[in-house]
Amino acid sequence: MRLLSIFTVAAVLTSSGALAQTPAVTNGTLETRTVARGLAGEVAAIAERSTAPTWIGYAMKVPVRDAQDGCWSADRGFVSRPLTTLKLEGPDELFVLYRVSNKQVERIKIASADCPIDAGGLTLHWLSGVTSSESLDFLVTFTSADATRRLANSAIVAIALHGDPASLDRLMTLARGGKDGHVRADALFWVAQRAGDKAVGTITDAIDRDPDTEVKKRAVFALSQLPRDEGVPKLIDVARNNRNREVRRQAMFWLGQSNDPRALKFFEEILRP
Repeated sequence: MRLLSIFTVAAVLTSSGALAQTPAVTNGTLETRTVARGLAGEVAAIAERSTAPTWIGYAMKVPVRDAQDGCWSADRGFVSRPLTTLKLEGPDELFVLYRVSNKQVERIKIASADCPIDAGGLTLHWLSGVTSSESLDFLVTFTSADATRRLANSAIVAIALHGDPASLDRLMTLARGGKDGHVRADALFWVAQRAGDKAVGTITDAIDRDPDTEVKKRAVFALSQLPRDEGVPKLIDVARNNRNREVRRQAMFWLGQSNDPRALKFFEEILRP
């Protein structure tokens, strides 16, 4: 029941610096530069002197090629594939793109390096020298309490697709302490995609302690995304013992979707007169 296709890329990416290669851009102007004042400073400088909407982007290295997805892009967590060509050797880079308007970032997109970019008549400022650490630091700033839900969600997806250990730490921090319930819930989803002992603890902690029932329910869904030997027993425990009725119902729903013999045995036990 694990999510497939582009969402699995979060499990294989690792930390990297930026690359010298630039994207193929049509219908717009491409300007390249090396970051000299840090990513946040560079974006702020470009935004300050831009009198019209513009885009800023950079690449992150993907050490393990994904041979299935081809050209894909993600905005607000939704994935589209504008090209249908199947490349048996997929891209080894990830593009992170920011739309700047009125002196501030208003939109974040993520795309594979297979995608040719139509700039829509605007300028794309392409940055080299951006490190993974700088990228993560900058993306986290868009998850604050005053950020729009769309921007925060896109930032969380971008953080998740940086596959290095630091990105998982950032996701867990957001899942535990995000000021907004939507931020905590979105981070929990991506924590589940990364799995592992640290991830499981964050998810179960949210079920037990988060004050928002909707976040608890999303945490239950996150359990359903874990490998079955981890997720199913924990879902059964939640369905059997959690004090929140809505949380128990959510656990039962995802157990019903699992087609796991242990789930069937659990349902037989609770339904037996």
